Amino acid sequence: MTDVEIRPPKDACELEAGYALRWEVLRAPWQKPHGSERDELDDSARHYLAIDTQGNILATGRIHSVKASTAQIRYVAVHPDYEKQGLGKQLLAALECNAASNGENHIILHARDNSLAFYLHCGYRVIRQSYLLFDVIQHYEMEKFLQVNTHQ
Repeated sequence: MTDVEIRPPKDACELEAGYALRWEVLRAPWQKPHGSERDELDDSARHYLAIDTQGNILATGRIHSVKASTAQIRYVAVHPDYEKQGLGKQLLAALECNAASNGENHIILHARDNSLAFYLHCGYRVIRQSYLLFDVIQHYEMEKFLQVNTHQ
């Protein structure tokens, strides 16, 4: 997909638009209330958005540190009208790049069962079956070790 920028939100308005997309994709289909798309780590997490030239938020995701060399990716959401166009891969690459720039070479995440193939294709491996969200959405803990460039 062309003419899309992957970057952190520039201001609170863009961040709020990212939360709105997160709710629309990850919570609304299960009739969950606004606010259920947020957690206590959002304020310290590093958020990324895929934004088109008109300023529309097409995808969102976030990453936060877990420990010295490990980060966790959460809340990856692509607007349904823009799925299967490479936005998820671009967003994931930006999140991984952010991790690497923060000295984190181990990424973990919990993927929904319908996203397993995507993450496997992007180099992640399943560690174990994890939790069941809303009593219906099976998640799997996954990980990826980033290549570290030691030749600077």
